Amino acid sequence: MGDGRRRTGLRAVPAAIGRGRDRVVGVFGHRYPIVAVTGMTGVGKSELVDHLSGRPRRGGAPDAGSAVMERRTRRDRRLRGFRFRVVPGENAATRLGALDEVFHDAPVDGVLHVVANGYATGRRLAGTTGAVEAIREEQLERELEDWTVTAHRIASMAVRRPHPTWLIVVVTKVDLYAADVDDVVRSYSPGSGTPFGDRLDDLRALAGGAKLSIDVLPACSLLEKGSVVTAKRRDAYLEALEARMAQLSGHV
Repeated sequence: MGDGRRRTGLRAVPAAIGRGRDRVVGVFGHRYPIVAVTGMTGVGKSELVDHLSGRPRRGGAPDAGSAVMERRTRRDRRLRGFRFRVVPGENAATRLGALDEVFHDAPVDGVLHVVANGYATGRRLAGTTGAVEAIREEQLERELEDWTVTAHRIASMAVRRPHPTWLIVVVTKVDLYAADVDDVVRSYSPGSGTPFGDRLDDLRALAGGAKLSIDVLPACSLLEKGSVVTAKRRDAYLEALEARMAQLSGHV
């Protein structure tokens, strides 16, 4: 009789360990949700995450088209924060692989999709030198193409998840068009009637309104010389973004 009880108890040990591990993973996931940071090259993804994580990258900025997906963590004094996954903006093969990883293989809890109102910094091709002319109309077209690829993956992930997913479209480099920030943010919002807004409407329809929440917020990571946006205003934009991320992640 005693041997039977011991055997039953031993058989229960793996299950108990598994439940304990699931609880630990669940608590960690709640305290440190994973956030994908997407967007085309030059919109300021890495600079934004520099500020949000509070830790500059080691070894400086990655090369354009880097095959390495940046992995960063933000921790606060309450032992809460975020795990960022910064998806490369160029190099089709590695970019698509990174998108599949964050939206399919190991789905994230939220998304920061970064746009720059056509002011993405031009990048040189590997092995070339000199200045790069960035034509704004072309940058806006590339931005829309980039979003279309990303949006399909977000929709696919959202419909599979048992709990809602959040998306914040972060409109960066607002110091370059400070007088028009409100209008530009509206142009990137659902229901705006713009090409980008229409694609957000399509995404919401595919994913379901209850499955995906969408916000659009301005941000400014680096201030250009002579910028009319002050450091105080820049910090206010970033604080508003952090506060919304905390709300969506259940940190407040």
